[in-house]
Amino acid sequence: MDKENRAWQWASHTIMIALSLLCVLPFILLFMASITDEKAIVSEGYSFFPTQFSFQAYKYLWMQADQILRAYGITVIVTVIGTACSLFITSLLAYPLSRKDMPGGQAIAFIVFFTMLFNGGLVPTYMVYTQLLDVKNTLFALIVPWLLMNGFNVLLMRTFFKTTIPVAVLESASIDGAGEFKTYFRIVMPLSLPILATVGMFQGLAYWNDWNNGLVFVTKPHLFSLQNMLNRIMSDIQFLSANSNGSVSESLSQMPSETFRMAIAVIGVVPILAAYPFFQKYFVKGMTIGAVKG
Repeated sequence: MDKENRAWQWASHTIMIALSLLCVLPFILLFMASITDEKAIVSEGYSFFPTQFSFQAYKYLWMQADQILRAYGITVIVTVIGTACSLFITSLLAYPLSRKDMPGGQAIAFIVFFTMLFNGGLVPTYMVYTQLLDVKNTLFALIVPWLLMNGFNVLLMRTFFKTTIPVAVLESASIDGAGEFKTYFRIVMPLSLPILATVGMFQGLAYWNDWNNGLVFVTKPHLFSLQNMLNRIMSDIQFLSANSNGSVSESLSQMPSETFRMAIAVIGVVPILAAYPFFQKYFVKGMTIGAVKG
């Protein structure tokens, strides 16, 4: 049995290492493509071992360093503030819904679930945010749309509270004189780090990768987020390449296009990759416990 267990451990570890490498290989290919010469990509395609190297895409990004750094700052601010506020609002709704003694809890939970199936569409959404809330061309345009919760996250957090927070602990806190808000802040929140990290990761990714809100609600360049700024630079390259003529066409033909796409992906994904290991243990536990939406 010992030999069998040892053989099984070696086999399982080998399989997991292979699967991990398969997850890492796309990122390696992405980086290698970003430092490959444009002509080599066009003629030979993407390769882990390119025949010609070029940092032209990163040089072009460096020329836009001021705009990109400002966009980075806006994205970081929006992500941090939006994620923190969204977690607070989501937990404030999910915690009462997890209590069986809340009047109308089932009806409210159904309304939350209903928002996962249907939405008002782009035109009503645009009118609400621009005419009613008046957030156009402000940082709130990048924060508020994702801030108004997500039905999936609310139900995920509600299930975690219902299945993980012992009712006896809440009752003992009430007997000791703790009110609802004190129970929420001093007991529920400290016991909910796994689900907070999980939902925070979801919301952080949504804010970081969001480009639609900036495209719809922001027209001033100094308020562009990172995704909007990179998308605009990419569109400028494509426009110039498609509309160049005469003596200008030769110089524009040297502008990176495919490699620039890869470089954009690299600088956009690196912060998320760097942050994920710090949330991984909470992320896995939160997803496992809160997986049932019943």
